[in-house]
This record gives sequence, C-alpha cells and structure tokens, in this order.
Amino acid sequence: HALRVATERLAAGVVHRVTVGAPTEHLKTQWADAAARAGISLDPRFSNSVGRHSEDYHGVAVTYAQVASRPSLHRELTSSRPTLVILDEIHHGGDSKSWGDGIREAFEPATRRLSLTGTPFRSDTSPIPFVRYELDDEGTLVSASDYTYGYAEALRDGVVRPVLFMAYGGTMRWRTK
Repeated sequence: HALRVATERLAAGVVHRVTVGAPTEHLKTQWADAAARAGISLDPRFSNSVGRHSEDYHGVAVTYAQVASRPSLHRELTSSRPTLVILDEIHHGGDSKSWGDGIREAFEPATRRLSLTGTPFRSDTSPIPFVRYELDDEGTLVSASDYTYGYAEALRDGVVRPVLFMAYGGTMRWRTK
C-alpha cells in the first residue's frame, strides 16, 4: 500500500522524490526490491559521505541510524525537492533518542510523510516522531492513527499468514485478553 501511495504521488507530480527510512540494512534492500517491482527506483546503497544519489533513482532507502548520523544532510535532501518520506517501523524512533531526534530533524520538511508500524507505541513511552497523541478515557496519552489496517484485514486480503500453533507433543498454554 505504501508503494502504491508513492507511485500515485509521483505520477500526480505531488512529489518528485521518495525516501524510505527503515531500522535495518536488510529492510532497506527489501524496500528497494519491492519499489523496483512497483516501478520506483530507490538506491539502497546511498552513502552519507557521498551525499547525493544518481538522477537515475526516484530516491533512496536509508536506515534510521544513517539518518541520525547526519540529519542535516537528509533534511537538505528532503527540502531540495518535494519528497514523500515512508517511515517503516517508525516505533523504533523515539523523541529524545538519537534515531527519533534525527528522524524529526531530517524529515520535518517533507511534502508528505507516511508512517508505518505494527506497534504504535514505545515501551519507554517516548513519543514517536510525527505521531499525533490524544488522551484516552483514563487521561493517558495514546497514539492516534489516520488510517488503521489490522491483522483481520490483512488476513482477509491474503497479505499475511494465519497464526498457527502446531502441537508436536507435550502440553501448551497461552493467555489472551
């Protein structure tokens, strides 16, 4: 879905560049491969020391550590052309943490931001960059999403596998709400 948003925004001319941020090197490569299948060319080998990517690319895939090490560079790149920033597993960035502060500084000027997570909170309760928070019934700040796509919908759409617990012997217990 995120890459569909990217292709539509690029085709409409709303953005001219796409940056994908992810927590690991492996995910950068996965994003670049998936983007290529959607007709978007992302450079997963972008280097902070070079500071630019070839015009052959629509943008880059970077790690949050890479962004945090030079947020001003990524802010300059984000500001230089209308940019869609896709933040994968954004819960890994927390304010007052190096990744979170770098993400906020680098991507604040983005034309569009799409934050993705299956965990819309942090166990240390640090706010996540660009996430809106609202008070719940108990007066606790909780994250508020603009769009929710849950496991039931993903299962129905065939984009995730069902959770199966295979019994091979012995006993098993589990707890649910």
